[in-house]
Amino acid sequence: MANENHGSPREEASLLSHSPGTSNQSQPCSPKPIRLVQDLPEELVHAGWEKCWSRRENRPYYFNRFTNQSLWEMPVLGQHDVIIEIPVTPTGQSVPSSPSIPGTPTLKMWGTSPEDKQQAALLRPTEVYWDLDIQTNAVIKHRGPSEVLPPHPEVELLRSQLILKLRQHYRELCQQREGIEPPRESFNRWMLERKVVDKGSDPLLPSNCEPVVSPSMFREIMNDIPIRLSRIKFREEAKRLLFKYAEAARRLIESRSASPDSRKVVKWNVEDTFSWLRKDHSASKEDYMDRLEHLRRQCGPHVSAAAKDSVEGICSKIYHISLEYVKRIREKHLAILKENNISEEVEAPEVEPRLVYCYPVRLAVSAPPMPSVEMHMENNVVCIRYKGEMVKVSRNYFSKLWLLYRYSCIDDSAFERFLPRVWCLLRRYQMMFGVGLYEGTGLQGSLPVHVFEALHRLFGVSFECFASPLNCYFRQYCSAFPDTDGYFGSRGPCLDFAPLSGSFEANPPFCEELMDAMVSHFERLLESSPEPLSFIVFIPEWREPPTPALTRMEQSRFKRHQLILPAFEHEYRSGSQHICKKWVPGRAGEGGWAGQARPSPTLSHCLCPQGGNALQGRPQHGRALPTERQPGRACGRGRLAWPNRNSCCQSFYLTHYLLLSALLQPSRALPVRFDVFCWEGNV
Repeated sequence: MANENHGSPREEASLLSHSPGTSNQSQPCSPKPIRLVQDLPEELVHAGWEKCWSRRENRPYYFNRFTNQSLWEMPVLGQHDVIIEIPVTPTGQSVPSSPSIPGTPTLKMWGTSPEDKQQAALLRPTEVYWDLDIQTNAVIKHRGPSEVLPPHPEVELLRSQLILKLRQHYRELCQQREGIEPPRESFNRWMLERKVVDKGSDPLLPSNCEPVVSPSMFREIMNDIPIRLSRIKFREEAKRLLFKYAEAARRLIESRSASPDSRKVVKWNVEDTFSWLRKDHSASKEDYMDRLEHLRRQCGPHVSAAAKDSVEGICSKIYHISLEYVKRIREKHLAILKENNISEEVEAPEVEPRLVYCYPVRLAVSAPPMPSVEMHMENNVVCIRYKGEMVKVSRNYFSKLWLLYRYSCIDDSAFERFLPRVWCLLRRYQMMFGVGLYEGTGLQGSLPVHVFEALHRLFGVSFECFASPLNCYFRQYCSAFPDTDGYFGSRGPCLDFAPLSGSFEANPPFCEELMDAMVSHFERLLESSPEPLSFIVFIPEWREPPTPALTRMEQSRFKRHQLILPAFEHEYRSGSQHICKKWVPGRAGEGGWAGQARPSPTLSHCLCPQGGNALQGRPQHGRALPTERQPGRACGRGRLAWPNRNSCCQSFYLTHYLLLSALLQPSRALPVRFDVFCWEGNV
């Protein structure tokens, strides 16, 4: 297999050196010791040991770069590493730390030594935040295998390099053409919105979309023109923001082609604002904010009209760059398949028309041989590296991925491809979320464990419509990427999943176009199915202006119930849960997802840690869900995302359809309201 940098241009190689997960992140956090001439046995060197010099004690010591362990005496392999130690019975025989399961395939680790000890340490029982033993009640028509190409580390590495470069192009276009930073999470929502209409071959980058200009990206950039408005706390901030807005509006209208009337209106209002600011008066913060709102109403339409062509050019440019990148990725993928004598053209097998319980996505194209990847531990984090690019996952979630793979994968009983596929999966989601601090974690948030337990117990929910192998609670779920996630239990994208009966939860990422497409899809399913079918959907209540998805669900004939959960009285788990070391609950959320058994008579009690008090005194918003399960009734689980709009108080919906959402913080009461609806089909 070729070792060159995928035929990438020189600048992409330089970009790779600054991409996340490179070798800089793989170094231990301890101070750099003085390295001595290494005279250690080769086995110790391979296990991560090296000889260093202590300035304080003025003598040599031994340091393990994999575990950050330090010893004064030369280590004996396998006796001092607490992470890879295997318990020993009184008879002296080593035993695995987890119960042995007959027929369980052994996990082969690349780049580890010794293999059996590392495996036992990684897969020993830990605290879990999921229940993979719950069986599905989702019934579908038997379907053929998917035609997407199987994942490969070489292809995923090239894709990640190109996505990083595309993000950089987007940032530069926003800065150079509009003088603004790209709106937070706008690139992530652009990818989500494009995949709703995309008919291209790449699982992440769009390549065949109509229209070319993304409504999501266009809307978010326009909202930040001429400047981004932030939430104001103090009077001086309001005054400064008013001045900056007026100055930016005048500068934009003078530098763009605009009608004489537009120039006149903007300049007159800007001069009037400057004149008002120069007056010596004691205006309050509210006065400045009122003046800013007046200026926006007067100048906003003219400024938007002047910037429209430029912003459309940004959207079009990003799409066409993405199109070129998809071609390069496809060529690389096909070259790898051809090198291994694998044809992309596979004759579709005959599908027997019968009803079955849902099962993971299967790929029609055979998977090529996988290259080796390296793995080591840093404290309680599993680090997996391929060609210098490292991804991380906590040991708990690595164990979860192992279980999902064991349940779902049918072409790798010896687990020889497990680590490369885990690397591809983690790298894919890393590129989907973005590389900024906390960026994209909202796409992966989830409800507390007690809520899932209540939904399953009360409504028979066993399936998540928008999840991933990292944040799923059940082992049956839909996710964005059938190629990487199918090996870990994914049933494919939600919009391509057509169940006939069952009890479902859906909490889509908060992209308006995706939420609207979800509503259309669920209504088609509810209309066509003669069997009991129900959904619980989590979305924010955006009222200024209202989103189409919210309006349609409120008016739907399938709506059964509505429930409101006020701000600061419900909780969510962080989207970065798969790399969090520990949860720190607040007072309201203490024990919220510590894995302790706690009775929760109603769903509202689970969502509101103070016993559902948030729901009292608000009957005008709808009644709570029934505490006893009704025949054929079902609801579901959710994930969440950071709201797309500047509002500190959101509302959410629960339905058959059951809708909800919230701002993301681990184990913390959130500044968000819930509206809860129930939609049902034939029951």
